[in-house]
Amino acid sequence: MPLWHHYHIPTTVEEALAHLARYDGKARIIAGGTDLLIDLQHTEKGAHTLDALVDVTRIQAMTEISASEGWIYVGAAVTHTAVVDSALIELQATCLVESCGVVGGPQVRNVGTLGGNVAHALPAGDGTTSLIALDAEAHVAWADGRREWLPIGCLFKGPGESAIDSTRDVLVGFRFRPCAQREATAFKRIMRPQGVALPILGCAVWLKLDDRSDHCADVRICIGPVGSIPARASEAENALRGQVMDDETIQAVADIACQTLHPRTSKYRATADYRVYMIETLLKQALPLAARRAQTGIAQAEGVGLG
Repeated sequence: MPLWHHYHIPTTVEEALAHLARYDGKARIIAGGTDLLIDLQHTEKGAHTLDALVDVTRIQAMTEISASEGWIYVGAAVTHTAVVDSALIELQATCLVESCGVVGGPQVRNVGTLGGNVAHALPAGDGTTSLIALDAEAHVAWADGRREWLPIGCLFKGPGESAIDSTRDVLVGFRFRPCAQREATAFKRIMRPQGVALPILGCAVWLKLDDRSDHCADVRICIGPVGSIPARASEAENALRGQVMDDETIQAVADIACQTLHPRTSKYRATADYRVYMIETLLKQALPLAARRAQTGIAQAEGVGLG
C-alpha cells in the first residue's frame, strides 16, 4: 500500500497553503519526514495512505537562517545540521546549537528540521526546550489567510497535540533576540545510552548578568519533559534573579526547582524520582556554563553531535 498518492514541491508559503486546501485535510506538510513517515507506517490500523504530501523544503522563507532588525530568524524547514553549522546561532543562541546537535544521529540531523521538532509537540523536544528559553516566537500561516507571530508556547495543547493543523496550516519559522553583552545561553541533557531516544531530561538556560557580571539580572529556564507541554521553571527563575552567581545560589535555585517541578515516571525512560534528581544535576551544569559565557563573551557549543 502506498503511503501517499501525490507529491507537491511548492516554492512559496501561499502555494503550499493552496495545495493543502485543495486536498481538504487529506494532505500533510513534510520536510525531513523523520517523524511523519514513521507515523504513517505505524498507525493503530496499520499503514495510512494520504492523498498528498506537500514538501516545503524549497520555500526560501522556511529554509533560511538570517539576522535582521534585532531578530535572528530560523525557517521551520531548516535542518538540525544547518543550525549546528551556523556560526551566527552558535554565537548568539548557543543553547539551540547544543540542543539540535544531540537530536538523533547524523542521518536524522541531516534531514530532520527544527519546525518538525516543534510541530510534533512533544514536551521533551530538544529544539523546543531551547526555543522556550530563548523566548522565541513562531510565524504561522493559517488556512484562513491570517499570518501572525505568536509566542512559541502557544503552539502546544498537550503531548503530541499542536495548535497547528499540519493538513491545513503552515509553520513558517521562528525568531528570537540575539544575546547582547553579558547575556548567554546553555543547554544540557541526559538520555539513555543508545543515542536515538528522546531525552530523559533536558535543560536550557538564558542568562543576563548585571553590570558587574556577578549577579543575575534576568533568567529564563526551561526543563523538560516535566508537564504536558513545555514551559519555563518560573519559581527557579524568581529565586535566581538579583542574586549573586555563586555555588550557594545555584544550589538554592536547584533545590527550589526540585521542589516545584514534578516530572512523571516514564515506563521506557526514567522514574519521576530520578528525573527530579537530574533537575539538580542539569541546573548545576547549565547555569555556571551560561554565566561563564556571559562573563567572557565566548560562546562555543559543547557536546554537539554526540547524541
